[in-house]
Amino acid sequence: MTDHTTIDGTAREIREPAPAKTARTIPARTWVVAAIAAPLALGAAGLSLAQGTPFQPTPVDPVAIQALASSSATAIKGEVAEIYGNKFVVQDPTGRALVETGPAGEGGTLVAKGEAVTVQGRFETGFLHASVLTHGDGRKVVIGPAGGPPTGSLDWAKDRLGLGPNPDVPALTAAVQAAGYGDVRVTGRGPRHLDVAAKDRDGREHALHVGFDGQVRERPVPGARP
Repeated sequence: MTDHTTIDGTAREIREPAPAKTARTIPARTWVVAAIAAPLALGAAGLSLAQGTPFQPTPVDPVAIQALASSSATAIKGEVAEIYGNKFVVQDPTGRALVETGPAGEGGTLVAKGEAVTVQGRFETGFLHASVLTHGDGRKVVIGPAGGPPTGSLDWAKDRLGLGPNPDVPALTAAVQAAGYGDVRVTGRGPRHLDVAAKDRDGREHALHVGFDGQVRERPVPGARP
């Protein structure tokens, strides 16, 4: 008796093993941007981010409208006499002043005719460009940009995360005074500087650029007499 072994001769394709995928290296900069962007995106879903206090200009005591002069930081108090779109007229016993509010006042609903208001801002070329509006009942409205780095910039993102510079305003004010100025009023904030209004020893108004490192530089005051 003969044993026969049958071998199946059906041809089969033998596949080569797939080569292992090479891991892609992600640049370090991508991780940094993602680390900042992710929390910002999640913020819309309720993530609480560390944020600095919104910028507030230094409060300024009102002056008589008749005494208004070119300044980066001045204020008036009176009654709303007329409204023209995003502009309105404030009247006090000494005269009238035209206040400009920019986009915030479009539609003429920011104030009401006859109400008492205090307006702080920059006075030049016959206009008071409002930055803070205080209603008769004490409600305050900050008009215009809140200050700080441009929205969407890396400096802005750092500020939102609490990683940006935290200016020491009292120390910077002292640096301005040490440079020979008085009546120091902070009017704005940039990524790494403060905008400041101040007066020299002769009482003349100056606009200053004060770096967070304490460096004080002059800026021209629009409309000011030399």
